[in-house]
Amino acid sequence: MRHLLANRYVLAVLLILAVAAELAVAWTSHPVALAAGVKSPQATRAAVSSVVRACPAPGSTGATAGGIAVATASSGTGQARLRRLSTTSSPVPGAGVRVITTAGRAVQAAVPAAPVPAHGFSGTAATASQVATGPARGGVMVQATGAMARGLEVEQTGPDGVATAQCSGPGTDFWFVGPGQHAVAGIELYLMNTDSQPATAEVDVYTDSGPLLGSTDTGIAVPAHGLIVQSLAKLVRNSRVLALHVSTSVGRLVAAVQETPSAAKPGAWLPPTQAPATSVVLPGLPGSAGTRQLYVVVPGAANAQVKLTAVTPKGSYQPTGGTGIDLPGGSAVSVALPSLGGQPAAVRLTSNVPVTATMSVPGGAAGAPGAFSAATAPVQEQGVISGNSGGAVSVVLSAPKAAAQVRVATLAGSGTSAGHVVQVAAGHTVVVRVSGSSRKPAFAVVVTPLPGSGPVYAGRVLTIDGAVRSIFPVASSLTWVPLPRVDNSLLTVLP
Repeated sequence: MRHLLANRYVLAVLLILAVAAELAVAWTSHPVALAAGVKSPQATRAAVSSVVRACPAPGSTGATAGGIAVATASSGTGQARLRRLSTTSSPVPGAGVRVITTAGRAVQAAVPAAPVPAHGFSGTAATASQVATGPARGGVMVQATGAMARGLEVEQTGPDGVATAQCSGPGTDFWFVGPGQHAVAGIELYLMNTDSQPATAEVDVYTDSGPLLGSTDTGIAVPAHGLIVQSLAKLVRNSRVLALHVSTSVGRLVAAVQETPSAAKPGAWLPPTQAPATSVVLPGLPGSAGTRQLYVVVPGAANAQVKLTAVTPKGSYQPTGGTGIDLPGGSAVSVALPSLGGQPAAVRLTSNVPVTATMSVPGGAAGAPGAFSAATAPVQEQGVISGNSGGAVSVVLSAPKAAAQVRVATLAGSGTSAGHVVQVAAGHTVVVRVSGSSRKPAFAVVVTPLPGSGPVYAGRVLTIDGAVRSIFPVASSLTWVPLPRVDNSLLTVLP
């Protein structure tokens, strides 16, 4: 026992001496970095060099057929390869459709109809889902590199060339909120895998009756570089509000949700909404007439106490029906807000527990239950909306907190316009009209917060023949990403 204790003491002394020697070496080479609270110089940033986006509809047929609109906010050398998503698992991307090399431009491209999919998948694991799952016709992925990746925005377009939805990048967590099956006949969930390995997804479903207990959709196998679709209408029959949480246990996916009254009409693609939080902002509400319908999901078990603040050109206020909204936990609820009609705005939701939401206004494509805006983050660096054609385009800018200074410019086939600077007072909204009706060819809109600007939220509104066709929340389209700070100190490993 004495020898064991002696060995322990010897080991402890040797460890202390080793650490002391390490500190001595570090002190002689970087004496300042070891001082408590003293950091190394600020981190640098790295240019974005590769970006992937996926769109569910291009390459399909009928009412959802169409192409894509691509724009980048930088110039230089690069390319964007448009490839089909497959109905079989493959370690390599599907067949190429087109290559775009015009960085710093807005490009609209048609996508030919995809081959008819097989009835099953090859080389994929069986799915544990009890919801009908199968291959879908259509779907493309865009792989951008170099300058084409910096400030990239991709949107899918319909047969008339009008943008129908923004194409998202791969992730592990997606939320959607909107009308339930009572308002639409078909609700389809598209799952797209842009990676070279299969992915596995889970779908949690909430309705106005609460969470669908015991029916969580798990173990959904999505093949590598593949696309599958699930029909959810029977699962959520007679629901008035629907919320979906799509997450992955293996790999990454891009999720999209389409609601249609019939196969002959395009209906609406619900925008993905921000993950639940105690404060979310829904931007881009137009000044058109009609009742706004708010769709909110409370995913946790605790009840939510929600308050709404409308940010308008005349300032911020609590609209009628927007105060003291009590919502049960684990539910999805709709709230009618007729007092918001007729004025452009952003709406901020604050809650005691995390929630997320979308809002609809009258309009949308044929058969759509409305035009939707979703909760989103403020614009960082710049935001790009790539598909603007066939109607009048305006940008709704809102600064819920501090005043904002924003440059709004257009990007066409010939390059970027100089644009003009817009001042948005704190707690106010400003509408910028970008074009009149039927401007062609297609162009992109670039929204750039200037140095010193407060947080700004933006939404692009497309109006055709006096009706709102779509609202696209303006997301950040980055040309660079910050690198984390590195501290040359052993103190950084301490809790």
